[in-house]
Amino acid sequence: MKDALAAQARTEGFAKMGVCRPDALPELAGRLAAFLDAGRQGQMGWMAERTGWRGDPAALWPEARSVVMLAEPYTPDHDPLAVLDEPDRAAISVYAQGRDYHDIVKKRLKRLGRWLIETHGGEIKVFVDTAPVMEKPLAQAAGLGWQGKHTNLLARDLGSWFFLGAIFTTLDLPPDPPEIERCGTCRACLDICPTGAFPAPFQLDARRCISYLTIEHRGPVDPELRPLMGNRIYGCDDCLAVCPWNKFARAAGELRYRGVIGAPPLAELALLDDPGFRARFSGSPIKRIGRDRFTRNVLYAIGNSGLGRLRGVAQGLTEDADPAVADAARWAALRLEGAQ
Repeated sequence: MKDALAAQARTEGFAKMGVCRPDALPELAGRLAAFLDAGRQGQMGWMAERTGWRGDPAALWPEARSVVMLAEPYTPDHDPLAVLDEPDRAAISVYAQGRDYHDIVKKRLKRLGRWLIETHGGEIKVFVDTAPVMEKPLAQAAGLGWQGKHTNLLARDLGSWFFLGAIFTTLDLPPDPPEIERCGTCRACLDICPTGAFPAPFQLDARRCISYLTIEHRGPVDPELRPLMGNRIYGCDDCLAVCPWNKFARAAGELRYRGVIGAPPLAELALLDDPGFRARFSGSPIKRIGRDRFTRNVLYAIGNSGLGRLRGVAQGLTEDADPAVADAARWAALRLEGAQ
């Protein structure tokens, strides 16, 4: 049954599959509690909700006997850090460059799950980053990879660039051996972080993470952190991109980078009103943060550009209806005073 499922998963386009028990992570609840007690989740209040489920996958669906974890690569075909040297353009995380992975991966999971039910019976529930499921620890328990010093999942045969999906099932499938940590003495991901978001190896303080700041954080960003964000307006790939294991990264399939969004000019993005923003990023995960938070990020990037010709763009938004946008515009205009 498991071999047939793995073959069908490859047919659906998944690069790798592993299986673990729902109760394979007895230490998970304690790790989650320590993270929350330290306040490192920032404004992500949802992380403190349903901790009973999040910290114990077996409690999420007591009838489940197996968790099938699947990996889907989105490996870029370019250097994602090169855009950081183009201060007039927006750096957007690779995963957000194309269609929203939630929709694509979930459809594949549902097709695979239906095949499993029709062929072998049982019941299923599928999850893609939208439920209180700790996908990365489950993926490590299922042998797909390990959580590196930057807390993201790595794999010897996939590198850093892949999404995770989960199928909980009442079928009893043989579990795979968990993967072990293989980072060794490497510190590349820790040392490159612009904001020092890693208090220690294998620990992340989301409150200093650029991905968190540009996507999850509402309102003004701490002025101390704004200059460190550079031209990153949606997410940050630095710690992923420098990982040496990427030399084994597998080419992406349907979710490969297609240049749909690319690195657009900051001046162009700053002028988007709400309808324009929604139209431009329809079908993209970027749309979920809304025009105001997006424009706030763009203005921080403009302020960091050092380009005097962008000062007028910032000045034009100093009276914006959104307080965080207006604050970012004033900050950017002040930063560019006297810039050439």
